[in-house]
Amino acid sequence: MSFKSTLKRHQDMVEGLYALEPQVATLIDTVRESLASGNKVLFFGNGGSASDAQHLAAEFVVRYFKQRAPLAAIALTTDTSIITAHGNDYSFDTLFDRQVQALAKPGDVAIGLSTSGNSGNVINGLKMAKQSGCITIAFTGAHGGQLLDIADQCICIPSEETARVQEGHIIIGHWLCEALDEQHG
Repeated sequence: MSFKSTLKRHQDMVEGLYALEPQVATLIDTVRESLASGNKVLFFGNGGSASDAQHLAAEFVVRYFKQRAPLAAIALTTDTSIITAHGNDYSFDTLFDRQVQALAKPGDVAIGLSTSGNSGNVINGLKMAKQSGCITIAFTGAHGGQLLDIADQCICIPSEETARVQEGHIIIGHWLCEALDEQHG
């Protein structure tokens, strides 16, 4: 594959994001209302999506662009002691739902990232979040996978290529941070 070919696939994905404008407007309203009510955002995913969850939580807590008060967010992918203890004692499939059960409260927003929409632990985490009274949001790829029918809102990046989906997740996540900066700046 050439560099130009990769850029073209990236460009096609980005152009497809324009159709998601109503969904991302709803996303920002949901997160704004939750934060304004004293709630928090919980991010989680696997592999590259785990890194994206950490990246977005850091943008909330530290800052994105403007100097502003920290926004309440946590990535459930950062505590290696919890992750390894839970994986050893229970199951990797219940890693996030156990943390959600411990940390979430009604009105929080849980954002699960899964490029396929079929990651078992993300599915279970969002199901537990819903049981805990959270608003559930999935960031997925083109078809949404199982998360399409589980999450309250599903942002389906218009690509089936993992790298392009992850790039789309960060574009949407950065836009969310930028929109929050406008309100809290």
